[in-house]
Amino acid sequence: MAVFVLDKQKQPLMPCSEKRARLLLERGRAVVHKHYPFCIRLKDRVGGETQPLRLGLDPGSKTTGLALMRESDGEQRHVLCLFDLVHRGFQIKKALAQRAAFRRRRRSKNLRYRAPRFDNRKRKADWLPPSLQHRVDTVMAWVERLSRLAPVTGISQELVRFDTQKLENPEISGVEYQQGTLLGYEVREYLLEKWGRECAYCGAADTPLEIEHVVPSSSGGSNRVSNLTMACHDCNQAKDSLPLADFFARDKGLKKRFKANGLLADARLERVQRELKRPLRDASAVNAPRWVLFTALNAPGLPVAVGTGGRTKYNRQRLDIPKTHALDAACVGVFDSLHDWVVPTLAIQCTGRGSYQRTRLTKHGFPRGHLMHQKQVHGFQTGDMVKAIVPAGKKAGTHNGRVAVRKTGSFNIQTDQGAVQGISHRHCTLIQRGDGYGYYVMPTIHQPTKGEARQAVA
Repeated sequence: MAVFVLDKQKQPLMPCSEKRARLLLERGRAVVHKHYPFCIRLKDRVGGETQPLRLGLDPGSKTTGLALMRESDGEQRHVLCLFDLVHRGFQIKKALAQRAAFRRRRRSKNLRYRAPRFDNRKRKADWLPPSLQHRVDTVMAWVERLSRLAPVTGISQELVRFDTQKLENPEISGVEYQQGTLLGYEVREYLLEKWGRECAYCGAADTPLEIEHVVPSSSGGSNRVSNLTMACHDCNQAKDSLPLADFFARDKGLKKRFKANGLLADARLERVQRELKRPLRDASAVNAPRWVLFTALNAPGLPVAVGTGGRTKYNRQRLDIPKTHALDAACVGVFDSLHDWVVPTLAIQCTGRGSYQRTRLTKHGFPRGHLMHQKQVHGFQTGDMVKAIVPAGKKAGTHNGRVAVRKTGSFNIQTDQGAVQGISHRHCTLIQRGDGYGYYVMPTIHQPTKGEARQAVA
């Protein structure tokens, strides 16, 4: 992963390699400016030549991928850094629903004379629900932060991930971006996301999947996405024109595959029936704020190029690149080739900065406990990134991660391998003050060889 570099006046320069950053720090020419993402500041340099850098964005309902790339000759991209920005929109929605339930109870049970005020509140024209506005705000916050750390000259955004009109009515015409080589990529990509890239019937993974009609076309089944699923070749051939319940009850080969994958037929049938009725919530969560995000990205004045989810998948398959959020961001738009994409991904978890509420509540809204009133304990605060070196005991070793403080001085540290509880404050060293995010580095993705790529295509 490339290291961000600032000059003496904190102006962004071209990112450098880890080896060069290590030499600059050892020779005293630079100091550490920030650990997450890692950035150094030069002591003896002001200004310098820069090259075109493009920031790719792949907005998602739960995770948004970001990729910082160097462009050369207009059609060549070289990946410098990859990021996965994990949103907390569903947590915000749950918290607001709980708050609304408490308010309804107070209004109906305790204060009958208290009139509701929600009809008096006005909303602006581009209003979004808080769970969706959170996605726009966090993406914009990181676009601005990365623009302060690197000389970004352009942005590529995946503007349309799933076209719900095309999903509901495949016969619709006039959609230019789904013609030619991209035809069918939108529906197939949505089905792969919905069914977890595994066979909906037997649960087989890492195998070629085919689009399957739950109610066969010969029996009047439509091409709507609510009647489509993903199935392996064996299940697709075995089901043929059978109804779903009869297929699960009669097919002996399916039962053998169930045993091999450790599944139960009844549970699998219920899952398929439940998923078929699931609304397009994730697709709506991506599509609803996309134009608000596009408008916000244009505000700073940088040129913004847009692409579709179908184009992204087409680029990824054309170049034999694995499926991740960050690499999807690197594949947005029109380009010729992508180089140096085998780099670690920094996962950025949106955690918030805590809560003003100092009382835990039961499901009915009554207090059941109190939190401590001071934020800091022995100089540490919940959300700080720390490094704990435990010399002996069951938890001996080095633990890096986000700390959760306790009044007793015994802290919990959330690492990339899981939570480590009961670490004394005496073993902890502060790395970076909490900024509302948790950080951990994901393992590097293996780049397939030519033989593995041919086998995967086959």
